Formats: sequence, structure tokens, C-alpha cells
Amino acid sequence: MRILIIVDCYLPSTKSGATLVHDLGVEFRRQGHQVTVLTPSDTIDQPLQLSTEQDLRVARVKTKAIKGAKKLFRAIREARLPSTLWRHARSFLLANPADLIVFYSPTIFFGALVRRLKSHWNCPAYLILRDIFPQWAVDIGILRKGVVWRYFRSKEIEQYGAADLIGVESPANLKYFAQEFPQKPYRVQVLYNWAKPERRDLRTTGYRERLNLQRKVVFLYGGNLGVVQDLDNVVRLAESLSIHRQIHFLLVGEGSEVLRLEQVIAEKRLANIHILSAVDQQDYMSILSEADVGLISLDRRLRTHSVPGKLLGYMNCGKPVLASVNPGNDLFEMLGKDQAGLCLTNGDDDSLRIAALTLANDSELRNRMGNNSRTLLERSFTADRAVRQIMKHFQQPESFVEASATAQARNASPRAAIF
Repeated sequence: MRILIIVDCYLPSTKSGATLVHDLGVEFRRQGHQVTVLTPSDTIDQPLQLSTEQDLRVARVKTKAIKGAKKLFRAIREARLPSTLWRHARSFLLANPADLIVFYSPTIFFGALVRRLKSHWNCPAYLILRDIFPQWAVDIGILRKGVVWRYFRSKEIEQYGAADLIGVESPANLKYFAQEFPQKPYRVQVLYNWAKPERRDLRTTGYRERLNLQRKVVFLYGGNLGVVQDLDNVVRLAESLSIHRQIHFLLVGEGSEVLRLEQVIAEKRLANIHILSAVDQQDYMSILSEADVGLISLDRRLRTHSVPGKLLGYMNCGKPVLASVNPGNDLFEMLGKDQAGLCLTNGDDDSLRIAALTLANDSELRNRMGNNSRTLLERSFTADRAVRQIMKHFQQPESFVEASATAQARNASPRAAIF
């Protein structure tokens, strides 16, 4: 089958979404499908650049920088993505039709482009939904329900309407659709994140020697350092454990909160926490392989739920997880059931401090939970599992007819189909 994957960032980007989509594309190809990745890029010189990478055809369209841009410029540039991608890649896309479109969110702005391509190709589309925006921005107070929210909300609904099937990353997010869109016939299922469960040949980074951490228990956070992650949570934890000189916290990544967090750490004169700039995937995995515990933090005000992509890296390296997240998050059950780590509610600082001390002082517990996290990855979070789950709905020709007919019947159906 010919598959087009649309994503807002792709390798060599260090964003988790870029790695997820790459691993998914490679697995689609391994299972015998032809794969094209369509993505914007601010690093190329020509309007459209075509390449073949690990047997995947990659079409990069020149755009201005989106990730890391100021909020207003980022919103404007993301909103223009459908028209920019279509303008520069139109001839290529029309000459290379697909049998299935798989598009990845974030961003929320691909809906119009997907609808246009579906009308040309008469094919279904699968939305991999990893960012329920603008709801999370409302939850944490950076967006109010006014004119701007209504615009973003319209784009959110547009992308849902363009999809014949939506894969959310957490069972709790099924409730979001049931509550927010009770009259919409969206077909929604849980599609967990994925990774290649393999041990990679890792180069030595020497970060422990550079930071004088040779004999310390290192708690590592890797990924986006943004508002929704509430990394003041981790700074407070580091401050509460500053007298325990064997414990160190390391944040690796980039995001809107980096400069502010560095200032807070300096003002508090904390010597047990460092922020390292984002590195390429191989270096990141090398750093992670030498760490002792993987950290997850999410703002407690979030009503939507996620299983952060960074969890996959922790599990791949066999690391126990210490998570401080919003109430009701599926990580509570997931980590608790498989004893792959400890999960607490963000804001319960004392319990988080005790949990961190427990892991730091018990190497046997860390090893046991680390082995369990690796087992959990191999059982539930593989790219093979994700591809087979997606393709079972579209593998047969009659499935295309059924899936495409879903869009035509939406207005007639009284409720969402969640399965």
C-alpha cells in the first residue's frame, strides 16, 4: 500500500515526534508498504527537496522556522502550513497518490490539506493525535476562551473531521471526546506511542566526568522544557534534596522555559541540578543509558492526558521512572501495575521527595523497576504493534470504501464511535 505520512517536524530534528514518525515509517516499510513523509523544513534552500532515507521517500518543503519561534510567529507559520505544503509540493503529490494518509498532531493545522488530498485520491486518513490543543493551553491558564481560542478550536475540529479514524495516546482521552463532542461521530481508539525495542551501539559522551557526577544517582529529564511540563516541579524537588549530595538532576532539551529555569536555578544557588542543551538522538540515548532514573513532569491542571514520548526512551534503556503528573493520568495505573516506576500527583511535593529518596537509596529497586520498564516496552509499545493496529482498519479494499463513507455519514450519526 502507498502511504503518505504528514508531520510538522522530521529527522534530523531531536523532537520526540520526529523520532516517532521515523520509526513508524520504517516499520510500515518493513511490513511491505511504500512510504512518503511530507514535512516542513527551515534548513533547506529549495522550495521542495526530495530524498530517500532508510528506504523512505522524504519530501521536505521550505518554510520559516516554527519550533522555537515566538508564539505569534509560530501560530501564523503553523496556520500557513497547509497552503505552503500544497503550493510547493502540489505537482509532486498529484503525481504520487497515496492509498492512505497518516497525519500527526501536533500541529492542529493539517486538516485542510488532508481534506484536499482525500478529495484528489479518494482515500482514508488516520490521525495520530498526540496533542489535544487548545484544551491543554486553557487548562494551564495560558489561553482564555475568547476569539483566539475559537479560532484554534475550529482548526482542532477541522482536523478531527478530516480523519476517518483518530488514535489518541491515552485511554483517558477517550473521555475527552465523549464529553467534548457527544454529538460528533468521531471514530476514536487508543494508539499507544511506540519505539524500537533494541539496544543501540552508543557512543560515550563523558557527561558524568564533565559534570563531576561519577558517584551520584542521576535523575534525568529529556525532552521539551515548556510550560505544560511544569519543570518548576523538578526544581522544587532538587531544592528539597539539596542536602543529599549523592543525588543530581539533569534536564536535557530545549523549550520556552529554559532561560527562566536557568535563572531560577541560579537565584536559588542550586548545585544539584543542571540543564543541558538538546543533543542528537544518539548522544541523548548515550546520556540516558548512563543515568539512573527517568523523570516525567506534567502540569497538575491538565484535563487531557498523555503518555509522554520520553517514557519510551526511559523504557528502551531499562530505566525506572519517577513521574509527577496531573490527577487521573494513565501513568498511575501503567507504572503501578507493571512496577516500572513510581507515579505521584504533581503538587504533592513531600511524597515526591520521599519517592525520589527511595529510588536513590535502593539500587536493587531501581534495577528491578528498570527491567520491568523494558519488559513493558517490549509488550505494549512497539512500532510493529502500532502499524498492525492502524492497518487492520485499512488493509482490504472494502475497508477503504467503509472508511471513506464514514466522512459522508458524519452529519447523520448522533454520537461518536469509540472503540
